[in-house]
This record gives sequence, C-alpha cells and structure tokens, in this order.
Amino acid sequence: MAVRLTPRGGRDLLEAGTPEHFAARVSAPPVDGAANAALLALVAKTFGVSRGAVRIVGGDTARLKRLFVVGEPAALARIAASLYGQQA
Repeated sequence: MAVRLTPRGGRDLLEAGTPEHFAARVSAPPVDGAANAALLALVAKTFGVSRGAVRIVGGDTARLKRLFVVGEPAALARIAASLYGQQA
C-alpha cells in the first residue's frame, strides 16, 4: 500500500488520501526514524495486525512510502475500503 506521511502532524491519524495513496499524520518528528516507527505502529493498529506484520518496502526517507502489510487479504481490503468510506 502507498502512504503519504506528514511528520509532526499533530495527532496520529491514517485516513483516505488520493486514489493512489492513503494520508497519514504522526506527531513524531522525522528524526532518527521516529516518524517511520510511528507510522508502522499506526498502520498496525488501524489494520488490526501486529507491529511486526507491517514494514516499509520503499521510500524510507521520502514522504511517499510503500508499505507491506501481512494479514488476511479480505479483512485488510475491508479496512482499507472503510477508510475511504466504502463498504467492501
């Protein structure tokens, strides 16, 4: 999945972005991987998986990141659709 990350965004929130990516805000600063760690924890919590089931596969130092989430595909798709206000 693709996520556009905004560090120091006030509060931790994952929401619908564009059709190409989700939008995430984390309160952590982009220093020493703190924002990335906060993003991984946020995505894990949102999708109901363990923190170890989420990893960054692209864009480690960029705002636009590619994530891989391990889980049951239908359940992950339902949660993703719900972020966009759709039912899957």
